[in-house]
Amino acid sequence: MTSDRPIHLAQALHGRRFLLSAWPWRALAYAASSVPVLAAPAVGVAVVAAPLLAVVSAVRQDRPVPLPVVGFLTVVAVALLALAPLLTVPLAAVERWRLRLVDPRPLPPPPNTGLAARWADAAGWREVAYAGWLGAVVPAAYTLFALLVLLDAALLAGPWLAGHADPITLGPTTVDTPGEAVPYAIVAVLLLPALGYLGGALVAGQAAVARWLLGGSADTALREVTRSRARLVSGYEAERRRIERDLHDGVQPRLTSLTVQLGLARLDVPDESPAAGPLAVAHGQAKELMVLLRQVVQGIRPPQLTDLGLAGAVRDLASGAGLPVTVRADLAWPVPELTETTAWFVVSEALANVTRHAGASRAEVRLAETGRTLVVEVRDDGRGGADPARGSGLTGLADRVAAVGGRLLLASPAGGPTLVRVELPCRR
Repeated sequence: MTSDRPIHLAQALHGRRFLLSAWPWRALAYAASSVPVLAAPAVGVAVVAAPLLAVVSAVRQDRPVPLPVVGFLTVVAVALLALAPLLTVPLAAVERWRLRLVDPRPLPPPPNTGLAARWADAAGWREVAYAGWLGAVVPAAYTLFALLVLLDAALLAGPWLAGHADPITLGPTTVDTPGEAVPYAIVAVLLLPALGYLGGALVAGQAAVARWLLGGSADTALREVTRSRARLVSGYEAERRRIERDLHDGVQPRLTSLTVQLGLARLDVPDESPAAGPLAVAHGQAKELMVLLRQVVQGIRPPQLTDLGLAGAVRDLASGAGLPVTVRADLAWPVPELTETTAWFVVSEALANVTRHAGASRAEVRLAETGRTLVVEVRDDGRGGADPARGSGLTGLADRVAAVGGRLLLASPAGGPTLVRVELPCRR
């Protein structure tokens, strides 16, 4: 069976074994660590909203608006907003680190700009927006979820609480005895899995907003490199015709002439001559070479894939990359031939780019099957800044991937790291 291991919490929620995995505990750790983190943003949101709250309170109580108080609070709120791009720097750093609890996918670091540029940088204001969301929306969501958990816990404890104190009121119903509380306790037990999924969805939503707002601008975020499939197919077809023409008009006539000359030479050399054996071997090799060239026209396939399989062929590539490369392969079944060949070329081109352009000290290759998709990831710790618009390497790679119905995604902020992720259909 194919490996279907989720790589982040939102993906794990779609699995039937979510509650039996480690993901609920990771979600709980993320939620618990959110409580002390959101305290400072919550105070900041309260300070910024204080002038409006003071005015609303005065109007509702039909009394004069305290202008000195409102003026002081407004000055404090404006000053806090003005300093917010600086004040949110440590919060954003902590949140990028915490995000790995529920979403270990690499998150591009913020642009390495000076303090003065924080006010002009969109990434700084996205961090401010995240702090505001963390201080205003997340506490309300967690409070509502905590009330649901407490209600479920009260229903579970109903059979032990009923009859020992005042009657328990549940909406229009009053519970006086343990027997009357038992059906509610059964309902509470049945709701426990729903609460588990609801809590996971709440944390996954928080993590998704964190990734969206802290993931950098459109220039550094993970983005899909797409190309025109029509141009792609016509380009590959033109290249195939060129190879056929070169073989037919250039290599094949010379090889045919060589084969004929060797055949004539064999006729002129007696069988008992010492040269007869080597000449026969050369004649046979020439004919085999003609067969091999015809196979090249039909489709190029690296021989390492045939001999070693995808994981072994990638390890063979890594051993000759010129820098330390770690290969992690989680492939439960052999990959279809076309997908396997595409994945090999992806790793080959990506490692070549790392060696030539990245200035990296190490790299990592990951191969994994997720459902019916083969995921290939190549990451390095180099200088980053890879841009498909500045060269044909990445766009050509995207062309090859698109030809088999896959997609290529790139994250390469200035200063690194760089991640190339390719998702290929893996249908059998």
